[in-house]
Amino acid sequence: MKEQSIIIKDLGLADYQEIWDYQQGWLDNALINRKQDIATQQELLLLEHSHVYTLGKSADSSNLLITPAFLENIGAQVFNIDRGGDITYHGPGQLVVYPLLDLMQYKMGVKDYVYALEQIVIDLLNEYQIEASRVNGKTGIWLDSGLVNERKIAAIGIKCSRHFTMHGLAFNINTDLNYFNHIVPCGIADKQVTSLHRELGKTLEMDLIKSRFVTLFYQYFNMNHI
Repeated sequence: MKEQSIIIKDLGLADYQEIWDYQQGWLDNALINRKQDIATQQELLLLEHSHVYTLGKSADSSNLLITPAFLENIGAQVFNIDRGGDITYHGPGQLVVYPLLDLMQYKMGVKDYVYALEQIVIDLLNEYQIEASRVNGKTGIWLDSGLVNERKIAAIGIKCSRHFTMHGLAFNINTDLNYFNHIVPCGIADKQVTSLHRELGKTLEMDLIKSRFVTLFYQYFNMNHI
């Protein structure tokens, strides 16, 4: 497979609407380029969001357990968006990654793409001696799968339009997990959510996690950083 180029953008703490609009603009431009047989520059966005709950296309609104007044009190927003999946939370201390890719360049379908994103997180966790895995019928990355204390550490929800991708994954690093108490995460009522901080008992350096994620991403997608 030919090596692909990608622009890495570390956006720090970013407003959800602003980043959603940016992704949509990239996708709109990519679709226009496709009709004109022009290649679109791929990008990898790494960031943390301000407190926000997002509901995917298949979300049940009842999985948001709090009132608008309570939302305002905790400083959180709510968005109904166009990715797959149910409801999830984004906030400071959580690594959010949005790959803006042309999957045609990799001869890759959506299932294989999601599998690759999951594997990157699994391999990154393995560097911290944490064994993680997939769970049949559920997206994302899980610890102690099949056991009574099965818990989710990373969520994945994407959109793919004519092989172009947007949205992506959310990996709990130093996340305040209390914000998950206000929803039924991913619509799964009987499972816990965890973070790397909770599992290791210490605060992690976000820049280091980003660096390791990008390195693994290069390897899986055979990419060259420009």
